[in-house]
Amino acid sequence: MRVLVTGSAGHLGEALVRTLRESGHDVVGLDLLDSEHTDVVASVVDRAAVRAAVAGADAVVHSATLHKPHVLSHTRQAFVDTNVTGTLILLEEAVAAGVGAFVHTSTTSAFGRALTPGEGEPAAWITEDVVPRPRNIYGVTKVAAEDLCELVARDHGLPCVVLRTSRFFPEEDDSEQVRSEYADANVKVNELLYRRVDLSDVVEAHVAALTGARRVGFGRYIVSASTPFQRGDLAELRRDAPAVVARLFPDYREVFDRMGWRMFPGIDRVYDSSRARADLGWEPRYDFRHALNRLRAGETPESALATSVGAKGYHPTTTGIYTTR
Repeated sequence: MRVLVTGSAGHLGEALVRTLRESGHDVVGLDLLDSEHTDVVASVVDRAAVRAAVAGADAVVHSATLHKPHVLSHTRQAFVDTNVTGTLILLEEAVAAGVGAFVHTSTTSAFGRALTPGEGEPAAWITEDVVPRPRNIYGVTKVAAEDLCELVARDHGLPCVVLRTSRFFPEEDDSEQVRSEYADANVKVNELLYRRVDLSDVVEAHVAALTGARRVGFGRYIVSASTPFQRGDLAELRRDAPAVVARLFPDYREVFDRMGWRMFPGIDRVYDSSRARADLGWEPRYDFRHALNRLRAGETPESALATSVGAKGYHPTTTGIYTTR
């Protein structure tokens, strides 16, 4: 299968290009930045370049985007240009080229303010049915891009799958308080319970979406590590997360004590990725139990792919915790 991957120099884009090529697919990587995984150096808003790159493609995986860290460095118009106009150009050129599947990488950040329950309320249970309430231009443009995918899928019959991915970046947390109180690896393992997914599992979700796009037609899916929690846990999770985790994983404290780690005192939301597993046949591997087992064996909890790709950063100069390239 010939696949166009946008954002091929980025964190997810590189992982997608590498994995798809290793599986025998003919991959064309497109990115503003040149790299060993980029074949076409161009912007997604360059219609001529996109048209040439998509020619002959069987599928498109659109992972190029301006991210949340760019909110402080890019204008709102830049977000609209890249995340909205760029997505529309790709969709239109995919239709014109007769592409058979389109996978769009979105984000759970699209849910925005819907992720934060009020004081004294239980943790929020987040499924695809939760209505997004974007916090910033990043969320606004990602929701708009999702809606364009649905529009084009409906009007032109382009099989299209939107994947709302939870955290998978390797950089440290953007909260100074979190960074000061918890080791970085501690934070990431904690988050596997409710708001994080390993890069390898994100790639596998995209592969599953490519395979299932024709069957689905159009669908939005949350991509996050399988949570062990149930809706009945939400009130206690908000006020005493360690107690819930200890009940489900009696051995976790032994592992955490050895590492000098702590569980977060409270958890405010839980991403439910069961629909992606059911509809796409996606099977995430790197959950909290997997991380505990690897830690007990003296191994790192992340996948070999995540370790190999490493951190990419977002800018050529240092502009903050997320923005060093």
